Amino acid sequence: MDPDIAKKLLDLETKIDAIYASAEKTRNYFKWTLIATAVFFLLPLIIMMFVLPSLISGITSAYSIGL
Repeated sequence: MDPDIAKKLLDLETKIDAIYASAEKTRNYFKWTLIATAVFFLLPLIIMMFVLPSLISGITSAYSIGL
């Protein structure tokens, strides 16, 4: 093989490896962003689905005693 072509192939392989590493870092960043969104936004919403009815029930029963 021509040495010039071999050098170009080696350069391309190096660049592709760098792009792959960058893509993996980006994928990992998006994964942790999704997990953080689920923990800090979706999980409290799901918990509130169960807490809010009992909270409202307690508040309305406290005000209905005086009536």
